[in-house]
Amino acid sequence: MDTIASLFSFITYPVSWVIVQFHKLYGAIFGDDTGWAWGLSIVSLVVLIRICLIPLFVKQIKSTRNMQVLQPKMKAIQERYKSDKQRQSEEMMKLYKETGTNPLSSCLPILAQSPFFFALYHVLSAIASGKTIGVINQPLLDSARQAHIFGAPLAAKFTDSASEVAALGASLTDVRVVTAVMIVMMSASQFFTQRQLMTKNVDLTVKTPYMQQQKMLMYIFPLIFAVMGINFPVGVLVYWLTTNVWTMGQQMYVINQNPTPGSKAQDQYLGRLLKSVTAHGEVRGRTKRNTVKRIVSKGSDRNDIERKFIAGLSKLDLAAQEDGTVIKSDTALAEAEGGAAQKRQQPKRQTKAKRQSGAAQQGAAKEADSPESEPKTSLEKQDAPQDDKPKPAGKPASGSSRQAKSGQRKGPQRPKHPSKK
Repeated sequence: MDTIASLFSFITYPVSWVIVQFHKLYGAIFGDDTGWAWGLSIVSLVVLIRICLIPLFVKQIKSTRNMQVLQPKMKAIQERYKSDKQRQSEEMMKLYKETGTNPLSSCLPILAQSPFFFALYHVLSAIASGKTIGVINQPLLDSARQAHIFGAPLAAKFTDSASEVAALGASLTDVRVVTAVMIVMMSASQFFTQRQLMTKNVDLTVKTPYMQQQKMLMYIFPLIFAVMGINFPVGVLVYWLTTNVWTMGQQMYVINQNPTPGSKAQDQYLGRLLKSVTAHGEVRGRTKRNTVKRIVSKGSDRNDIERKFIAGLSKLDLAAQEDGTVIKSDTALAEAEGGAAQKRQQPKRQTKAKRQSGAAQQGAAKEADSPESEPKTSLEKQDAPQDDKPKPAGKPASGSSRQAKSGQRKGPQRPKHPSKK
């Protein structure tokens, strides 16, 4: 660890300068040689670093969500080119480039704060050895060696011997109890942060190996920190415990205010948003309006949770607008169902026979209503000119075929014989 920390010795000067500046502030309140002054200086260093890393944290969130969305496509590429690793790698890089995803973005906050972590470890190791480092001169060194947090010196470690702890003016029991409690708290905060990410802020509709890997890391990371923690000085444990608590709080805020689509956290968030709209009749806050705006813009691509939210607004006779606001609407239910209700109101398609019969009825009705279609009287029929031409003998009258009895031939009949009369 000392060798690794020496690699980041170039940053020990700014780290030590920041700690000294905070020490001047807290020393005026709690005293220069107290553990509160030095401990709060380390905590303030963590807060300052994490504030500067917020843009990287936002990129981490976006990258993590993009990776979750891309998992099915990545799995398809792996199965398609499983015999060609080079082509598989090329297709993966092409997919990352098209979607603007950087797999390393999820590790950016940890990688960015690693130099500060090792620089602080280097500073505390120099304090434990009684060496001046950076802007920490001999008076500040003596003050830091006298500072204790709950009886444990800042530079003491769990693995230190009794003589090394005694040289710092403390007992081995106090050091091991304090460091053990801090290691447990550090590991527990790491586990809880990862657990709430996996149980609340993961799209449950996507089942991929990525989720299994994250679930495995949820148990591995706390064990790694527990094993490494026994070699950390108390001051470094304060640093790492503070950054874990910050990460946990930051993660909780993101989960509550900007959850992953399709996750349990989104269901809870939209439920709270629906209650707020029910109570006030409007969407309050720009963040909430942006959420509604994104849901409206998705259209038919909404997930089940978002459709449930839109349906809840419809039950209140409200319709979500493109600008993120809601308005009163009697047709909100039809809009929520994607116009299905309007389609049901359209007349059903008729068969060809029904259309023909309907057209015939309409035509008959028009003829009955027109004045020219009045029926002619019997006198008019008698006055009508008759066709004097005799009908041909070979063709029977129109009604003769209907009047013919069964068994008789059609056409003119022969006269019966006189004997058969």
